[in-house]
Amino acid sequence: MDHVNCPVKLTTSIIGGKWKPILLFHLEGKTRRFCELQRLVPGLTKKMLTQHLRELERDGIVSRKVYAEVPPHVEYSLTRHGESLKPILKLMSAWGTRHQARYGMTVRRGKSAAQPTIQNESINPPVQLSAQLPQAAVVSHSVSQGKPAL
Repeated sequence: MDHVNCPVKLTTSIIGGKWKPILLFHLEGKTRRFCELQRLVPGLTKKMLTQHLRELERDGIVSRKVYAEVPPHVEYSLTRHGESLKPILKLMSAWGTRHQARYGMTVRRGKSAAQPTIQNESINPPVQLSAQLPQAAVVSHSVSQGKPAL
């Protein structure tokens, strides 16, 4: 299969990025207001939230319902097409839960349990990928001598 027609590339172009999977996770099975999504995803600016929701709406993943009242009331939910992403989101969630300790993440318990936090690096240093690879795979080449150095 060539790179242009790769189904993973298509999927990540629609739901990939820093914020979209998190937004989809919070919309799974629920209808949420704009300000509620803002509260659920700290660090996501109003501008980026608006942009991502518009893209997801354009791609048929999210529906937007506007109520004619003052102040404006807008709700977002997954479309039937968006609901088809549930298995992917569940797998991503399970993978993240299973591997959170490896990447120095802990999940808070209680009211804000959905928000992972990074532990202090002095307590739990980040995992070095080279430590996970067999020694033969961690080979660097000396530029001056042209010989492999272990």
